[in-house]
Amino acid sequence: MNTPISMPTPLGKPTAKPQVVKEDAMWLQKELINKNYMELATARANNRKVSATFVPGNLNELLMCFDFARSLPETNALQNGMRKKSGKFIMDAERDGQSEDVCTYVKADLGMMMGGEVGPTGDPLPRPDVLLLSYTGCFTFMKWFELVRHKYGCETVMLHVPYQADGKITPSMREYVVKQLKETVIPTLERVSGIKFDIDRLRQYMRESAKAEQDLVQVLQSAKNRPSPIDGYFGAVYYIGPIFTAFRGTAEATEFYRVLRGEIDERIRLGKGPVTPDGDMGEEKYRLIVEGPPNWTSFRDFWKMFYEEGAVVVSSTYAKVGGLYDYGFRHDPENPLESLAEYCLGCYTNHSLPGRIQIICDYMEQYQADGLLINSIKSCNSFSAGQLLMLREVEKRTGKPAAFIETDLVDPRYFSAANVKNRLESYFQMIKQKRTYGHAVPTGPSGAPIIPITAN
Repeated sequence: MNTPISMPTPLGKPTAKPQVVKEDAMWLQKELINKNYMELATARANNRKVSATFVPGNLNELLMCFDFARSLPETNALQNGMRKKSGKFIMDAERDGQSEDVCTYVKADLGMMMGGEVGPTGDPLPRPDVLLLSYTGCFTFMKWFELVRHKYGCETVMLHVPYQADGKITPSMREYVVKQLKETVIPTLERVSGIKFDIDRLRQYMRESAKAEQDLVQVLQSAKNRPSPIDGYFGAVYYIGPIFTAFRGTAEATEFYRVLRGEIDERIRLGKGPVTPDGDMGEEKYRLIVEGPPNWTSFRDFWKMFYEEGAVVVSSTYAKVGGLYDYGFRHDPENPLESLAEYCLGCYTNHSLPGRIQIICDYMEQYQADGLLINSIKSCNSFSAGQLLMLREVEKRTGKPAAFIETDLVDPRYFSAANVKNRLESYFQMIKQKRTYGHAVPTGPSGAPIIPITAN
């Protein structure tokens, strides 16, 4: 069921701006986000300690064992981006000495702190008592938490996660992470929280995680249908939120994914495409794989450029940044600490470049995609490094056209709607040409195809 919310317009009054259309599960996801921010806002009054951690490799089930209210700086930054607040925060951070080239998530977070520690919803965002860095493929995370620790003087614990240089998780890598959990991470969380670790409590959270993860995989893989009932990039942002952030391991997340799966199953039964902010998507003309995070400051406008052209993203690497569940991983209550290690080691940005190329090629085949689109993020080295090589290699292996666009995460200065739209239109034209001629036809300055003239 799709639920638009609108009010009648009085006679003689200007027409109100149309309300955004969302699936019921999308509204539920918004409620969960607001609930988490309220838990953070009331943490001190409820005598709760506060943790801060990142999305890739986040140990939410473990943190819940110690009753922490859980803040995620990335989520704070992207929520501020969607609410059009991040631009000011970024400029404040730059005036305070941060470089123009620093990750804009970092600057948006630091600028928010400088602005009085008010969260994206307008509620207070408490200072963290502990910073948990489960490092997974992004060096910036370490520097980010150094700055936060310097500002707040809070306890910091780092879980060092080896990089998958050869594309495999070895037993020694797993053992190395588990050893840190036992000897450093868990004792620190016990000391900060004042709560003794209970492994049976962790096992129960993992049972809930595994159920939610199974339903999420079914939702994301539903895009193999024609038409795809979901958008695996823009729409997936709503789908992955609970499981990638502060709700994985909770009964609320399990219920969310049960509801979501039911909605998607119904769309498949009815032969419907994705729900967009303007309602059901029309004809599916192009099926794309997208590499790289979305732009958050112009999220709706960005998405509209796709669905107005009949382009649906059937799978995206961003939807796997918090876990490659479609490759078989599930949190395992029978081996809880080993499972936590496996999860951190297996995150998308912790994979080698050849491994990421293979993942994209797999998606191209499995989802019968027409091509690969890379949204190269100006300030995100973890995603953008090696993307040109990825583009060329995927094109060579699959024979499908690939293209680049460039935006940023939450800096509105680096989103040019006109440039992005022009590049997308040229790319869709390239796909059409590939279908017609078996290869991409050269284009002129306007983007129009240059069709060779043959003699009769």
